[in-house]
Amino acid sequence: MNTTHFFGVSLLTASLLAMGGCTVMREQSTVGQAVDDTAITTQVKARFAESPVVSALAINVETLHGTVQLSGFAKSQSERSTAESIARQVPNVKAVKNDIVVRP
Repeated sequence: MNTTHFFGVSLLTASLLAMGGCTVMREQSTVGQAVDDTAITTQVKARFAESPVVSALAINVETLHGTVQLSGFAKSQSERSTAESIARQVPNVKAVKNDIVVRP
């Protein structure tokens, strides 16, 4: 098992465990919406961890009502664009707000 795969699985497992204690917050209308948003965030982060281009540790992911907000720092425009593309491909993502700053 390679390190990246192990990291991705660990991240996914930790996120799912944390999701069990999820409460309605940040203007989510229902517990279901909060769980959906948490699931989207978890999937985006897991895909970042699997990507050889995107640094899962340097990019933050938050989701509200299906809109994913990306923030943090990328080493290149390519990493920034790839992160946005990965987020857009996750099921149930309605929009992506890319606030990643390129800092070589």
